[in-house]
Parts: sequence; C-alpha cells; structure tokens
Amino acid sequence: MTQATRHDDAAALLARFNRLPGWPWRRSLLVVIGFGFFFSFFDIITIGLSLKVMQDQFGVSESVVNWAVTTSLLGYIAGSLLDSLVSDRFGRRIALYISVALFTVGSILTATAWEFWMVLLWRFVSGMGIGAEIACVTTYMGEMSPQRSRGRYTSVAVACGFLGLALVPFVAVVLVPNYAWGWRLLFVIGGLGGLVICFMRRHMPSSPRWLLNQGRHDEAEAIISDAEDRIRTLRGQELPPVLETPVVLEQGGLRTLLHSPHRWRVLFFGLVWFCYYTGNYGWLELSNELLVERGFDVAKSLWLTGVASLGFVVGSVMAIFLSDRMERKWSCALLAVIWTILLLLIGWFPSEVMVMAAGFVAAISIAMIIPMMYTYTAEMFPTVVRNTGVSITDGIGHVGGALCPQIVFGLAAVLAAKEHQFVAALTVMAGSGLLTALLLMLGPRSSPMASH
Repeated sequence: MTQATRHDDAAALLARFNRLPGWPWRRSLLVVIGFGFFFSFFDIITIGLSLKVMQDQFGVSESVVNWAVTTSLLGYIAGSLLDSLVSDRFGRRIALYISVALFTVGSILTATAWEFWMVLLWRFVSGMGIGAEIACVTTYMGEMSPQRSRGRYTSVAVACGFLGLALVPFVAVVLVPNYAWGWRLLFVIGGLGGLVICFMRRHMPSSPRWLLNQGRHDEAEAIISDAEDRIRTLRGQELPPVLETPVVLEQGGLRTLLHSPHRWRVLFFGLVWFCYYTGNYGWLELSNELLVERGFDVAKSLWLTGVASLGFVVGSVMAIFLSDRMERKWSCALLAVIWTILLLLIGWFPSEVMVMAAGFVAAISIAMIIPMMYTYTAEMFPTVVRNTGVSITDGIGHVGGALCPQIVFGLAAVLAAKEHQFVAALTVMAGSGLLTALLLMLGPRSSPMASH
C-alpha cells in the first residue's frame, strides 16, 4: 500500500468518525476520565487549604511554607512534559496510567511526611502526576470526541474536576482546624482515589487519531466501527452522510513544533497560560492564607472559600452547554475580563458577603474558561505532537502558577505597605487576568482539528 493510499484511507476513517452526532463510547468512559480530573483538582486545592496548619506544625516561616505550592507546580511542569513524550510515542492509555500512579504515590507519601523537606519532595512527585494527568486527559478527550462536540465533552470531564474543587473546602473545614492530622487525611483521600482510578481505566479504548498517525489503520478502523455501531444502536437510525472535508495527517516528531506556525503557537499559548495561572493559582492556593491575614480565623476562611467554590459546579455545567457555541478566543477573553473585575471587588471590598458572592461568580468563570482554553490550545497542534504541544504550553503556564506566591506577594510588597497587602495581592491577581484577556484577543481563531 502506497503512502498516498494510506493517507486516503486514514482521511476516510476520520471523516467517518467526525460525522458522528454524539458521544460514541460508553458513558462510563466519561466517568473514568472525569474521576482523574476530580482527584487532580482535589489535590490542587488541598495544599492551599493546609498551608497555615503546616506552617505551625513544621515550625517554618510563611515564605518557606509557600514553597509547598511552588514545588508541586514545578513537578506539574516536569511530569506534564515527560509524560507527553510517552503519550505521543507510546499512546494515551499508557501515559494516563503513569500519571495517576505518580499522583497516587505522591499524595499518600505527602501524608506520611515528618519533616517539611519531605512534604516538598512528595509534593513534587504528586505534582508530576497531576500535570501529566491534566495534559494527557485534555488531549485524549479531544481525540475521542467527534469534531462538532469536542468542547462539550472535554467540559464534561473537566466538570468532574471542578466538583473536586468545590468539595475540598467542606471536607477541610471539618478536618483541618479540628485535628492535628486532618491535613494528612486529605492527602490520603486523594491518594486512595488514585488507586480506584487505576482499576477503572483498564478498559479504556486507544485514541483512533493517534493510531492512524502511527500507521495502525486496522486497529483504528475497528475502534471507529465500534463507535459507529454504538451510535446506531443508541439512536435507532442510520448515521448522517460522511462529509468530504480535507484531512492532513502530519508526520514527524518534536521537530514539528520548531516550524511555523507551531513554534509561535507554543510561545503564544505558553504566555497566555502563564498570565492566567499566575492569578488563578494565586486565588486557589493563597486565598485562605490571605483571608486569615485579613483577620478571618481559619475555620471562617474555609467556610467562605467553601461557599464560593460552589460556583465551580455551576460554571462547569454551563461550560458543557456553551463551550461549542462561540468562537473560543472571544469567549475566553470575556471570561478573563469578568474574572478581573471580580478579584478587584474582593480585594477592595473584602466583606464576608463580597468574598462569598464575588468568589462564587469567580469560581463560575474559572470552571468555564479552563475547559475552553484547554480545548482551544489542543486545537492549535496536530495529532503527532498534540500532547507535547499542550504539555509545553501548559508547562510554561505553570511556571506562573509555581511562582505565584513569589510574584503575587513580591509585587504586592512593592505596590503597598504591609497593612494593605490584601488589597495589593488581589489587585496583582486581577492584573494577570486582564493581561490574559488582552492576549487572547490577539490569538488565532480556533481550529476544527481537521488533521486529527
């Protein structure tokens, strides 16, 4: 079979897959993927809610304890990049097993730490798993979804993650202030969740798009035929006709990212994610610490952030229905502007009502923009390097997240005196949201992922 014939066969198979009118796999697959996001996001916020107690128990300063956030996000970057190479070379399923294994080990061993340097070490390992998980799941969901519903089903998976963000503060408010070992139990819960996910993933199908780029046409055709049969059975009618759309199957490895337009997209989306994550992680990881410094006790601050976090549930549901209805760059830019305004309101008018109300809407904006930006980023890269492209841009972005304590508190110290640090810190976070919005307005239009 000639290369041209193989290309035509692959194009025909992808055209068959892209015309499918709904989710072509078992609903349980969404649950399996969603659980990975759930426990990843669960862990992301757990460390922020535990910082004050860790500071007291380990006898370290505020600047030192904040490195628990930084090391976990540095691990995120390393894990995302390394696992993406495995994903693009050996397949999405293997990479997803590696990611959850790292996350599980890191979480459980964090709970056993008796010196603070051990917390830093195991947070790095746990962060590797989370970074690998989020980047690989984003790629996998984009490739397992038909073209017209890619944003919707990615949003379904991410919505499960935001349930984790919404749940953690309510679990933390029971455990962290009342029990010396409460923060440790939070990490054990996350680690045990990882073990459950490993078991649940044993029947996950391979990505047909990745198989086609590897030249494994027979395996890809079997998976796509199975998807077609499921849709026919579910809907009780014949499938829509196959559309004649151009398909480009790019070949090559990492060098693909060195050529235009991909190299510019790596830099652009890396910068977008850097700006957004600086403020986003600033709020997720430091809000409890800032509220305590503002005068709220630990229990009160946890309740306030807990009520606000319910917005994650609302926003994730809204994202499911709205993700594919607007051009992604404009919808993301609008959400970034809304986020900016809300943080300014919390910073300048920090009453209990404002923290809960504006924080609730801010959580909605986060839950909506994250899946849209993940989908938007993934659409900018071809299948052959998609996971690596997403991981590099997301990794660059997480440098901002890793350094958010240093950036936020450092700039706040420059902008205002000690007694005004709360206002200054929230203003810095809001500024990162505004920069994100401005950059997104200059970004390329979202792509239909035709090559994929």
